[in-house]
Amino acid sequence: MSPELISILVLVVVFVIATTRSVNMGALAFAAAFGVGTLVADLDADGIFAGFPGDLFVVLVGVTYLFAIARANGTTDWLVHASVRLVRGRVALIPWVMFALTGALTAIGAVSPAAVAIVAPIALSFATRYGISPLLMGTMVVHGAQAGGFSPISIYGSIVNGIVEREKLPGSEVGLFFASLVANLLIAAVLFAVLGGRKLWAQGAVPDGGDADGTGDGGGGGGSSGSGDAKSTGETTGTGTGTGGVTGSAPSPGPTAVAVRPGPGVGGGLGGTVLNPARIATLVALVALVVAVLGFDLDAGLTAVTLAVVLSTAWPDDSRRAVGEIAWSTVLLICGVLTYVGVLEEMGTITWAGEGVGGIGVPLLAAVLLCYIGAIVSAFASSVGIMGALIPLAVPFLAQGEIGAVGMVAALAVSATVVDVSPFSTNGALVLAAAPDVDRDRFFRQLMVYGGIVVAVVPALVWLVLVVPGFG
Repeated sequence: MSPELISILVLVVVFVIATTRSVNMGALAFAAAFGVGTLVADLDADGIFAGFPGDLFVVLVGVTYLFAIARANGTTDWLVHASVRLVRGRVALIPWVMFALTGALTAIGAVSPAAVAIVAPIALSFATRYGISPLLMGTMVVHGAQAGGFSPISIYGSIVNGIVEREKLPGSEVGLFFASLVANLLIAAVLFAVLGGRKLWAQGAVPDGGDADGTGDGGGGGGSSGSGDAKSTGETTGTGTGTGGVTGSAPSPGPTAVAVRPGPGVGGGLGGTVLNPARIATLVALVALVVAVLGFDLDAGLTAVTLAVVLSTAWPDDSRRAVGEIAWSTVLLICGVLTYVGVLEEMGTITWAGEGVGGIGVPLLAAVLLCYIGAIVSAFASSVGIMGALIPLAVPFLAQGEIGAVGMVAALAVSATVVDVSPFSTNGALVLAAAPDVDRDRFFRQLMVYGGIVVAVVPALVWLVLVVPGFG
């Protein structure tokens, strides 16, 4: 049995054990990386750790740390209510606003994970507050990022168009952009219809600044939501646990939140969510994160950690337990799986699979298999890296003229990026880590199942629409 096949079978075993025995998949993947890397690939520790995603580790930690502070001091409450008032209380519009926002950010040049890191925590706070499916909100954010991700001035678009030019293939910058935009827009529309969007639309507008069920918001400096027991009085009874009373957002219980009667607020129904100095400083920090990442191309993770430390130093009482809010189990899961994928890359397993497909004598069959390889591998690894490897592999049969180059490149690009909703990809991991007040195990399974559906269905559809007609 070849080393490459062994490494793939071990990955299957990791999935089976994690699913049937409820063991953290990241811990299993670290063990698998050690075993396969040492015994099969003859790698030393440096070779194994070469695949450790240090940048993603810092992004996950930094962003969840910063937004844990924002939840603890009530800043996210203020943002949620202010934003609902901007859309005149129509909660059904919020998922589309988040879709458009992340799409605009990536279209003008933001790296997709940076856009998701900025938008996802706010979007998922809306989901928690207004009864929107976190799966709907999270996937709308990710698909929005990919919808704008291939504009001619975007990072992804520039990279793919550069590869096409280097390989001397026919290309269409506008065609690539619209292929990704339309594909993700159609997926978002289906998700909105299936995951409760029609019900949200039917409910109309919520009271100005109020919760979807008409309750008030428990807004003190330490309470993000409480248990929601105040159904008509506009105050919370404070039975939540964890940092600031956010139920289920931390693995260890925190002190019981104190009941807070609504203060004057910023507007009607804001339930005490006033702009105090800590919240103003947090808002400034969030704006600084956006400016630093988009305007100065600074690392999102390092910037978020720095801003979180500044806020923690200035207001230690509000943020004392914020470190406990960091999604450590998610960090372990993602970093472990990606480290094992790094071992696969070091061994040449991915190249081995791609070359095997590229050698098939039937161009259309090879094309659909390359789309599936791009989708499957990209669900765990770098989308851009996979496109950079697969597009050159497609050159030999594209040169035969039986497959249109423009359609094939667009199909590969969509297949390799639309699967970023997977919880093992950077964007999916950010969504999973950013979701407050959810059962993370259940949410992880939902993202994994949905990611599996996307991997199974989308490559075949884009192949049928973009490759079979022979565009380009």
